[in-house]
Amino acid sequence: MESIVHKIRFSHESMGPAEKRIAEYLLQHTGEIIDLSVSELAAKCDCGDATVVRFSRRLGLEGYQELKLRIAAELNASSAISAEIEKGDSCFTIFQKRIRDISESLSSTETVLDEASLARASEVIGKTDRVVIFGLGNSAAIAQDAAHKFLRLGLSAQVCCDNHLQAIIASHMKRGNVAIGISHSGSSKDIVEALRLAKACGATTICVTNYGASPIVETSDICLFTKSGETKHSILGMSSRIAQLAIFDSIYTHIVLNSDKAAQQAIYNTEIALQNKKY
Repeated sequence: MESIVHKIRFSHESMGPAEKRIAEYLLQHTGEIIDLSVSELAAKCDCGDATVVRFSRRLGLEGYQELKLRIAAELNASSAISAEIEKGDSCFTIFQKRIRDISESLSSTETVLDEASLARASEVIGKTDRVVIFGLGNSAAIAQDAAHKFLRLGLSAQVCCDNHLQAIIASHMKRGNVAIGISHSGSSKDIVEALRLAKACGATTICVTNYGASPIVETSDICLFTKSGETKHSILGMSSRIAQLAIFDSIYTHIVLNSDKAAQQAIYNTEIALQNKKY
């Protein structure tokens, strides 16, 4: 497979002015792209998000995310393994290093998670007559866990991890509903589009995404940020997913502690209904 960095250098002369700025930035700061959203790279190169996407497609790629992955793979032959983890490490040593990464991610998330936004998210979710959580890929499991928690509260909660159904469901939401989109990159086109459709229908939109400018932020009423540097080393998203889980668990717990008798009864009914599922 041809080096993507070599392809950028080879194609430079045939590019337009804006694409040349992107190419020159990437050639000079190759490693930095891994931590940049499409909007952040566009801002650094004084162009629009669409230009970055066109630039990626000029190179024969599907889009910006593939560009990031290809560059990451070239920077690190084993992009799914943390730079601190070595081939000779025991499984337990790797576990210890992963725990450290997770701890650092949670501490970093605490510095970027806005207290007022978290409180507002808890309030609107606790009062809504319907909440839908959208997630794809790595984010699908987080969406399912969040919906499971909200269902236990007696909320009308739904999870959708199919991109066609996401568009359909979002287009039928209404004022008073809450739509939550989970995307670590903030650039998942289907999740962004689902939130855009839900917002156009009057629903309150919430995103859970990595800190920084990205398309999902622009279509969200409330932004809940995580902060993880793992995309430098791993496409599996372990640390960011733990941070996302912590955010939803905090919202769930806050709603429980401040719920009325109806919600307390719903929690009790849930526990009773599950009693005969265990020996």
